[in-house]
Amino acid sequence: MQKITIISSSVRQGRMSNRVALYFKNYLKENHQINAGIIDLQEMSLPLLNERLKYLENPPTALLRISEEIKNADGVLIVTPEYNGGYPAALKNMIDGLGEEWYRKPVAIATVSSGAFGASQVLTSLGFTLWKLKALLVPSFFQVAKVQESFTEHGSPVDKSISDKNAANIIKELLWLATITK
Repeated sequence: MQKITIISSSVRQGRMSNRVALYFKNYLKENHQINAGIIDLQEMSLPLLNERLKYLENPPTALLRISEEIKNADGVLIVTPEYNGGYPAALKNMIDGLGEEWYRKPVAIATVSSGAFGASQVLTSLGFTLWKLKALLVPSFFQVAKVQESFTEHGSPVDKSISDKNAANIIKELLWLATITK
């Protein structure tokens, strides 16, 4: 069985993107019998890192846990909101705190916004960062516009058939990449 790790990247109070992370956890269980883990950056409370993990003398326990989760995952799904056209500083801090963990790691991106465009601008900046780290990006995306109207706080989609149809594309690609890179 494949091991997929979901990263819930928002640390803000009242965040909405975690709803989509919970949705994917349930979707993977129901449709692929995969017990995906969630790395919740809000719960991890990573300090601002001044160096990559491999150069830190006393690395934060949370960063060590994240590193192990990503190393052991066959694929990673990042769920992120868009903040002013980019992704959250907490996600950038975590990504840059690692290094070889991303090398040839299959990664899919799900974006979330409270507005009408589904966080389309974040795809470019996050995709570029992951590309520079030599991650293998899934060529399709999962974009959620008006997340507050589309998912409940527990991750249930308002329109399950549409959400599942869109999720099927990104997960199919992620699982395929995870299979060929093993």
